Amino acid sequence: MSTQVNDVRSILVRGARQVAQADGSATIEAEHVLLALAALEHTEITPLLVEAGLTPVAIQRALDQEWEQGLAVAGVRIDVATLPKPTPDPNRRPRIGESTVQVLKQAMACASALGGGRISAGHILVGLLDADRSRVARALDAAGVDRAALRTRAFDLLAQGNH
Repeated sequence: MSTQVNDVRSILVRGARQVAQADGSATIEAEHVLLALAALEHTEITPLLVEAGLTPVAIQRALDQEWEQGLAVAGVRIDVATLPKPTPDPNRRPRIGESTVQVLKQAMACASALGGGRISAGHILVGLLDADRSRVARALDAAGVDRAALRTRAFDLLAQGNH
């Protein structure tokens, strides 16, 4: 996926919607946004994600691990790899979920703190990293990602005007 289109938000909504559809989800959640963000090429944050090891495959692995760990707390042992793959419904148009609404609010707050303007992939990354009690946060923590350091680097990049 490329950022040749001017509106990164529409790319992420389209990309996240495609991820949600492939996942069989009725809603576009923050994890779908993160996967779509990681699939973007040539954005200001691509090097940050690569350095943090956040490829789509690594993110999906971390999300699967988070899901397995969450079920284990309830006494359910499962290996996500053994489950059947979801069957995407091409007619289903997932709607924006609450976690994505929160990410977008945080991204807008970040943009506002830096003087306003159009939301970029960097603002959305900061929005994702600002949610401390989210599935994305738990997955990134399980993967050993230093979310605070990544957030600082993304914010600093945005503050330098590289967006």
